[in-house]
Order: sequence, then C-alpha cells, then structure tokens
Amino acid sequence: MKGPGLFVAQFIGAQAPFNTLSGLARWAGGLGYRALQLPTHLDHIFNLAQAASSQDYCDAVRGTLAEHGLVISELSTHIQGQCVAVHPAYDLLFNRFAPLSVRDCASSRTQWAVTQLGLAAQASARLGLKAHATFSGALAWPYLYPWPPRDNGLIDLAFSELATRWQPIVTAFEEVGVDLCFELHPGEDLHDGTSFERFAGLLGNPPRCAILYDPSHMLLQQMDYLSFIDLYHDQIGAFHVKDAEFHPTGRQGVYGGFADWRDRAGRFRSPGDGQIDFNGVFSRLAQYGYEGWAVLEWECCLKSATQGAREGASFIQRHMIEMTQQSFDDFAASPLSTQERQHCLGLSGTDNIP
Repeated sequence: MKGPGLFVAQFIGAQAPFNTLSGLARWAGGLGYRALQLPTHLDHIFNLAQAASSQDYCDAVRGTLAEHGLVISELSTHIQGQCVAVHPAYDLLFNRFAPLSVRDCASSRTQWAVTQLGLAAQASARLGLKAHATFSGALAWPYLYPWPPRDNGLIDLAFSELATRWQPIVTAFEEVGVDLCFELHPGEDLHDGTSFERFAGLLGNPPRCAILYDPSHMLLQQMDYLSFIDLYHDQIGAFHVKDAEFHPTGRQGVYGGFADWRDRAGRFRSPGDGQIDFNGVFSRLAQYGYEGWAVLEWECCLKSATQGAREGASFIQRHMIEMTQQSFDDFAASPLSTQERQHCLGLSGTDNIP
C-alpha cells in the first residue's frame, strides 16, 4: 500500500494556495502527503483534454507535483461519471455539472460525459497511472425502496441501460490497462456489493471494472465494511480514507429524515473521529496485498477542512502496515527430515526414535 494521498476536490477555492495546482501541491506536500488525487472538471487545476492529447502537458503536471515531493495517485471523474446516467428527476440539479453547451439536453450531456471518461482513460495512460476514480450515475436510484411495488423489469432495464452506456468506457480503460474504480456511493446505482455485481455481470465481469473502497458509505448503510474486503478484495483498485458515525434514534435512522448533516443519525467525520475501525481496514487490505494508494477524502460536518487535512497525513501514516517477511516464531523453527516427519505422525513403522 502507498500513502498518504489527498483528494483535493474539497479544497479547491478562489484564494491562494487553493486556486492553482502548484499552490495545492506546495500546501499538501508541506502537510506530509505523497500523492494527490486530482479532479478533472476544473481546467485551471487540471486540463483533461490537454492531458489526453499532450505528453508534454502530462510531464509538466508531474513536474509541478514532483517539486513538492508528490505524484498523482489517480485522476477523478466523479462529476462526469455522474452525468453518464441521470434520472429525469435530477436533470435540473445535475445540469450544473455539465458545460453550458450541453445543458438542457439529456442525450448531449450523456455523450459529453462519455467523451470525458474516454479522455480520462487516455490521460491516465499518459500519466502512467494504474487506477481511476469515478461515479456510475443513476437511473434506478429513485426506485431504491420498493413502494409502490416495482415492476419486475424496471430495475433490469435500468441496469441494462447503465451497462450499455458504460460499455465503451470500460473498454477504453481495458485497452490502456487502467482500473476503472467505481466509488460505491448512495445516490449512485452502484452503491453496494450487490449492485456492483449486477452491473459488472452485465458487462461480462471485465478485469478492469473495479471498486473504489470507501468504508464510510458502507457504515452509513449499515453494511459490514470489513467483510466487504474479504468478498471483493480482488476488485478493490482505489481506497478513500473517510470516517463516519451512525447513531440511530427514536426519530431517525439510515435515511436521515431529511435532517441537516449535523443532525443526521449518520454523519461523515474526519478520520479517527468516527466509528470506522481503520486498524481493521488497513489490516485487511494489507493482508490481501492491496497495492494502491490510501487517499484522504475530507468530509466532516464538524471539523474544518484545513484541520482535517493537517491531521490526515499522519493518521494514514500511522495506519500503514509494512508487511512482515518472516513469521514471528521463525526463531524456534526446526526443519525435519522426511523420516522424522513420518515418525512425528506415527507413520515410520518403527517405535525407535531416529
């Protein structure tokens, strides 16, 4: 495992040092981070189209980060991935994610998003990256809770259409050898293991169709986020270090009752301030040989972003595990000959000790 990394989407702003890539790199490097996960929808931070077509641009971006001891962990197309599939109920809100030229036309917005993901595959390859982070978008999400009762074919059609839209994108990432990692997230059709399996199965389970593991979203769904690693470790290609807490009350539970974040039963917290067993998470990922980055994603309803980032690098570093190359009891090991092994098992055919 590599780390600590930082997803900078929540830190970009109008004021220095958060308004340029070099400023973000200088700030994050000074906090002890070794990598940045870069969003790709803001050209003044990272120009996706230019990165897809120009090796010189990619080399310049890497050089900017290297000046501060940083590399790119992954590129992110969360915004564009969301727009690959948008239910009409969310058209108005998600129009704001897309450029003016394709707003108010769902098919144009979808094609723009698909093109953006294709550019992301090319840019990731030029940068020598192993993984990419994104959202799936959602057609079926408004029908999550089956009331009124769902028509049996409704969800089948939604996932079939979702797979059709993502098929050329997955193929593009397969061709360049980069894992396309879907963050399993409420609000997306891919939000848990069951929905991911359904989607990946429709695509033929391509090896580059992967998962961005974020235990906070699983805790808020009341999933077993440690067993999730046991089940899907071969498909985890990226990792967000984000905490959460869940305290159900007599008034609300998983769904939150439309309360503000501070008043919800389930809330995101800065790492170490919530309920996630990060010792268990890092141990499971290390046990299964996860080789990607541990990337802090700051989302907290109480602690400031700057404090969360300041504390996050050391938090991740403390949880990183250097895998042992020896067994703890090697010092007491005593190799046996074949005859001795047979004797130990009572198979030697003699009562005499060798």
